[in-house]
Amino acid sequence: MPASHPDAARLREIYRLLECAYGSETWHWSPEHVRGPIDVLVGAVLVQHTTWSNAERALESMRAAAALDMVAITAMPDDELASLVRVSGTPTIKARRLRALAATVERSGGLTAFLRLPTPVLRSELLATHGIGPETADAILLYAAGRRVFEIDAYTKRIFSRIGAGPGETAAYNVWQRYFEDALGRDGDAKMYQRYHGYIVLHGKRRCRTVPRCADCPLLAVCCEGSVRVGSVAASDTL
Repeated sequence: MPASHPDAARLREIYRLLECAYGSETWHWSPEHVRGPIDVLVGAVLVQHTTWSNAERALESMRAAAALDMVAITAMPDDELASLVRVSGTPTIKARRLRALAATVERSGGLTAFLRLPTPVLRSELLATHGIGPETADAILLYAAGRRVFEIDAYTKRIFSRIGAGPGETAAYNVWQRYFEDALGRDGDAKMYQRYHGYIVLHGKRRCRTVPRCADCPLLAVCCEGSVRVGSVAASDTL
């Protein structure tokens, strides 16, 4: 990480602490949970506004019906596809989004050709597709295409805002992404970005929830809000 960025060393330390806490664990985009790029593309749509467990059940439903394929999705009527993904919620909306994504992929000559597009072109194609926003596009770029882009989600904004790092929880997606990519610099390759994002997801689910569990947090030593919370509890216990 380049020393010229004011938070380079800080992000390195946070990564180290997260890796110590979660380095042996998996998250929903780990190879243990996805069988290939097609799972990432479809799963990135299915997981919108729901849990990964629901998205995974919908993936398995599509797999069992031999529908986990871009050609099959393109040819499948909306109502049939919606019935397969119902468990993930908003099935009609997600069926339309999956068909739109499949059409984008097929226009590029199929999945392999699509994922070989240059990163700016691939991201532009994804963002031009109905139902694909920056977070979904970057999940596909990072985990399906192996591109060096840092995915930003609600966990990232919450955790780093509480720590006292980053551009602020209300800052735009691209501002947050630029913050991480500038700080991580040349030392952050796609694999490292995947692990960092995965650790953030695990930490957000386990400890840095809406109501955080600060007492045993592995980031407590570097977290401004956590230190105040734990200090306040300790002070109240002595009264």
